[in-house]
Amino acid sequence: MERAPLPLDRVLVGDCVAELEKLPDASVDVVFADPPYNLQLEGGLTRPDQSLVDAVDDDWDKFASFSDYDAFTRAWLLACRRVMKPNATLWVIGSYHNIFRVGTALQDLGFWILNDVVWRKANPMPNFRGRRFTNAHETMIWASRDQKSKSYTFHYDALKAGNEDLQVRSDWFLPLCTGQERLKDAGGQKLHPTQKPEALLARVMMASSNPGDVVLDPFFGTGTTGAVARRLGRHFIGIERETSYATAAMERIARVEPLSAASLEPAPEKRSEPRIPFLAVVEAGMLVPGAELTDERRRWRVVVRPDGTLAHGGVIGSIHKIGALVQGLPACNGWTFWHVEQGSALVPIDSFRQVLRGAMKAA
Repeated sequence: MERAPLPLDRVLVGDCVAELEKLPDASVDVVFADPPYNLQLEGGLTRPDQSLVDAVDDDWDKFASFSDYDAFTRAWLLACRRVMKPNATLWVIGSYHNIFRVGTALQDLGFWILNDVVWRKANPMPNFRGRRFTNAHETMIWASRDQKSKSYTFHYDALKAGNEDLQVRSDWFLPLCTGQERLKDAGGQKLHPTQKPEALLARVMMASSNPGDVVLDPFFGTGTTGAVARRLGRHFIGIERETSYATAAMERIARVEPLSAASLEPAPEKRSEPRIPFLAVVEAGMLVPGAELTDERRRWRVVVRPDGTLAHGGVIGSIHKIGALVQGLPACNGWTFWHVEQGSALVPIDSFRQVLRGAMKAA
């Protein structure tokens, strides 16, 4: 069938599968899906004082059976998979009611699961009946289009730098959507029962997309995905079957002020930078054979050899091997471990590697 051009920065009102069929093949970079949870509520949920809890009881969350929900899940996942670029990734969030069924469908359809991420809520709703543990988390599955997708976007180094140089873990501690961020109706009630916090979507997008990328949300709701995408310089495509939600979403997104392009420029990933062997530093005359290197605390001294190896006593090896050896460790990053004396200061040998990389980029 002939498909229309990509409707960037728009909300398509209608059934998600039908609207997805109108999009071109291989046209989106990231999918974030917050599908119905199929909560299977058998009646109203009340607090101990018998007041009614504002739970999810809308028609869009009701399915006749698990098999109906599974068929719905496979349909929208297949439709999303078709519009994903070869190296696109998909995020889907859910609770214990549905996320295991979604995970099974993902694997059955050929997606390749990269991580499951636990969103641990700072302020979860308590368990009023006292018959179960408090549901204090939701689970997100992050998956590539298939097992062959190896060049998907993941800003490992930037995430680590923002986390005080520690790897970002798969459990994220973030509060629920509250305060002014929560959209309300004319009566002051929550406009949408499961509005997600912008901080959650921001982390998803900063981890797995780049400025200018197209982020698809097939269950757009009140537009958190679109609002965050606009702020972070991404394009969005939203699909929402409820007109009232779609209208509120576009009004919300129109109020968002995008960040400057300079502040959104992706940080360079170390693994994408050209490989520079230590021998190249020696050949460039930045360190001459016979020069001495030491660690930052001046505990050990080694000698640079003309072939780019180091000598320590009677042992010869790479900057990494000798660095690990003197410390009694199984591994070492020799670039950051070894330093050279320059006047009264110690300079890491990695600074010479960066000079060579800069010259390569300028050439």
